[in-house]
Amino acid sequence: MIDTNDTVSQPVQAYYNILTAGPTAFDEGRLRGILADDLVFEGPIAGHVVGAEPFIKGVFGFIDTMRSLTMLHQLRAKSIAATLYDAEMPDGTVRFAEFFQLDGGKIQSLRLLYDATEYRARGGR
Repeated sequence: MIDTNDTVSQPVQAYYNILTAGPTAFDEGRLRGILADDLVFEGPIAGHVVGAEPFIKGVFGFIDTMRSLTMLHQLRAKSIAATLYDAEMPDGTVRFAEFFQLDGGKIQSLRLLYDATEYRARGGR
């Protein structure tokens, strides 16, 4: 049984709730509230980025393009979480894996893995 009151589950679940709410319901303040100010993000297109603000802008672009998200697997333990999901883009599905490090109820680092060529071919930006 997963304890949904732990400091990993709450921010990770909030993150995916924000992603799946769609662009018209994008809650930038809520997203900012679950991210460390000095968030370390790593992804195939953005590269290595430090700071919550650039990440928030990128997340909105993804939300604005994505049509739906299907969670395939999620693992949470102590201060880490890992997810595997499919995102339906305008021209097909792309698989993503995300790896989180959390501290004090906030996402400290996020590593995102996916095929950037496939993502762009499917309509991602």
